[in-house]
Amino acid sequence: MLVWNDPTHALGVEEMDATHREFTALVGLLTDCDDTDFAGLFGKLLEHCRAHFTNEGRLMRISRFPALNEHEGEHHRVYGDLVQMHRAVQRGRIALPRAFVKQGLEEWFVQHLATMDAALAAHLKRVGTARVELSGGLPVLG
Repeated sequence: MLVWNDPTHALGVEEMDATHREFTALVGLLTDCDDTDFAGLFGKLLEHCRAHFTNEGRLMRISRFPALNEHEGEHHRVYGDLVQMHRAVQRGRIALPRAFVKQGLEEWFVQHLATMDAALAAHLKRVGTARVELSGGLPVLG
């Protein structure tokens, strides 16, 4: 089961680490929940991933991350898988989505975190943590 572990998972960019903590918590809940709660939690995971991947894309664009296309391509692939699984869940078919959460999604996250997200975090630390000014929404580096 996927459980957040700071020494193993933390990348040192708080915005990313907080999002990843939330992701691992949702995956843990989905792994442990009964069939009655699975559909609602899976919907929350889908919404979390939409926001998670959108935000990382924003960070990559603001900071001009050179591997943006590869990283976003991976996000699109996984999000597409989640959308398909969500359709099955909505039809009451949860066996495959359960297996996907327990095995495929956990394995993907550990690998993605150690490679693509670690590279993004290192880039953000080099150029300065990206942020968006509230007073106009214009991207700046700080």
